[in-house]
Amino acid sequence: MLYSNRITSNDRGESMSKIIDLRSDTVTQPSSEMRAVMSRAVVGDDVFGEDSTVNELQQMAAELCGHESALFLPTGTQSNLVGLMAHCQRGDEYICGQQAHTYKYEGGGAAVLGSIQPQPIEFEADGTISLERVERAIKADDFHFARTRLLTLENTTAGKVLPLDYLQQTRDFCDQKQLGLHLDGARVCNAAVKQQVPVSRITRYFDSVSICLSKGLGAPVGSVLCGSAELIVNARRWRKVVGGGMRQVGILAAAGIFALQNNIERLAEDHSNAARLAQGLAEIDELKVDPEVVQTNMLYVSMAPERFQELRSAMHEIGIVLDSRQPVRMVTHLDINTADVERVIAAFKRFFMAR
Repeated sequence: MLYSNRITSNDRGESMSKIIDLRSDTVTQPSSEMRAVMSRAVVGDDVFGEDSTVNELQQMAAELCGHESALFLPTGTQSNLVGLMAHCQRGDEYICGQQAHTYKYEGGGAAVLGSIQPQPIEFEADGTISLERVERAIKADDFHFARTRLLTLENTTAGKVLPLDYLQQTRDFCDQKQLGLHLDGARVCNAAVKQQVPVSRITRYFDSVSICLSKGLGAPVGSVLCGSAELIVNARRWRKVVGGGMRQVGILAAAGIFALQNNIERLAEDHSNAARLAQGLAEIDELKVDPEVVQTNMLYVSMAPERFQELRSAMHEIGIVLDSRQPVRMVTHLDINTADVERVIAAFKRFFMAR
């Protein structure tokens, strides 16, 4: 089955029902309005800095985050990578969360390509990293050790929003310890909508911020790295080194502009749908899910391991696509509406009532 298809069909080609893909908000499809904007985009050679649509997107993202400058990159992984490489030199170290995307899910790029050593620390239950643990992890100024240069945070972390007072404390801490501060803000717009603050209220504490356009914001591809003018000049060089220099890419940047203009506030709908999904699934005795901890567009559901594959297969047959890992992460997004959520709840209840 091709999960990207919005409508499933049986073997006679008859239309059945919409596929509900809960694996991630990366599966979103560009809307017809977004596609129309992309088709009209004015383009140029972005490696030469001559794509006016890319330049517009970069300026918009920088203003959104309250930073001087920005750089459009093809992926969030590359955006984080060149951000780390712009902060750190060979033999330097960055501190991050043990389950952080920059450490666990980006192929070890900082170490492999940047010769930057990661120092992971376990997240606290609320998604923060204890600053006391960070302080203990900072290496002494001794040639035996890598040089600790950077602290990276993630917001949201597994759907959890970092408290604003914690961000201020972290900024003060990094200033005292002479550390740079980078944010993997793949879903920082979700955090801002949840906290009902401008995005810049969160991002102003950081020296660099990576924002993903292709998750809840609904663009087909791309992330933007924001920071000082000096940092972005450095990041632009590293983008070229790692193969991220692009040409007439305004077609994609136009989708990013549309996403920033139209799809930030609507993230509240995804949060509401995730809360409703958690509430409905919590009514099933065989499932373990706590609606109280659902803050944005993610929830995690646990169940008996021996039942999981059976459930996943049964849902697959009716067009509900689940992640393959336990606990099951379910992510709501712009291609899932309230009716879809109710359909999922009903399907789960039928499955467990029948057995």
